[in-house]
Amino acid sequence: MNIITATALPPFTLNLWQDLQVMLSYDFMRQALLAGTLLSIVAGLVGYFVVLRHQAFAGESLSDVAFTGALGGAALGINPFLSLMVTTVVVALAMGGFGERLRGRDVAIGTVLSWVLGLGVFFLSLFTAHVSGTGTGFSGVTVLFGNILGVSADQLRTIALVSGGVILALLLLVRPLLFASLDPDVAAAHGVPVRALGLGFMVLLAITVSEATLAVGALLVFALLLLPAAIAYQMSSRPFVALGLAAILAVVFTWIGMAIGFYTGYPSSICISLLAFVCYVAVIGGSGSIVKIAGKRTRPFAHESIV
Repeated sequence: MNIITATALPPFTLNLWQDLQVMLSYDFMRQALLAGTLLSIVAGLVGYFVVLRHQAFAGESLSDVAFTGALGGAALGINPFLSLMVTTVVVALAMGGFGERLRGRDVAIGTVLSWVLGLGVFFLSLFTAHVSGTGTGFSGVTVLFGNILGVSADQLRTIALVSGGVILALLLLVRPLLFASLDPDVAAAHGVPVRALGLGFMVLLAITVSEATLAVGALLVFALLLLPAAIAYQMSSRPFVALGLAAILAVVFTWIGMAIGFYTGYPSSICISLLAFVCYVAVIGGSGSIVKIAGKRTRPFAHESIV
């Protein structure tokens, strides 16, 4: 794995073009930027629907389920990606089975979340004590916080294929899914399969979380899912404009965060998450003076701040 150590960091200059050329001269950075771009686009698009459907808590739960699934596979000798994919999809289908009632099931979701986290810690202890032989818990930290600079060529191909599939599915479902998300009762009255769309979206959310966890970590998955979409939701009242804005913001946060991590030696996932959080706080704090992209706000649905 080609990772630059803190003692071999290239110097940062004010010549941004030169700094970019230096960063792109490393194979692992080119792979990481490409993987990060694909993951960010998918996370931004899916994340907008997470915000629109008020399912942020469900998204957080799935990121923790992915953490547990990956460690469970590692502890039991199963392919970690396969185990976390199956686990997150099964849990997502179970959540989606509640349909629109999921919005009022915070206590139930919180109970499942605490149990899943406890199970993840159990699998981590099994892995560090009986499988890895080190007892350091480093693999668990990697799954949780990610190592996007260590994305392999095989992982990049998998990310490209899965991301392409998710984007294609969203393009096919975007209009009825928006209708069902904005006003499910009216959508159902017009013959839109609201329940089936809800299940399908939960599967897409689970796949998005799964493909990103091993590369960027469960923490970064949730940050990329929620924060760019929440900012876009605040800045535009037009769903399609907000969708594009969420994807663009996710990509920008990823690129800048990875550049900061490259030149400082800090974990890129933490840099991306912190950057997105600071921008969200700035948008919320200055929402009264920000010029809205779509002009005056005329939302057909109640506006809520995402926290």
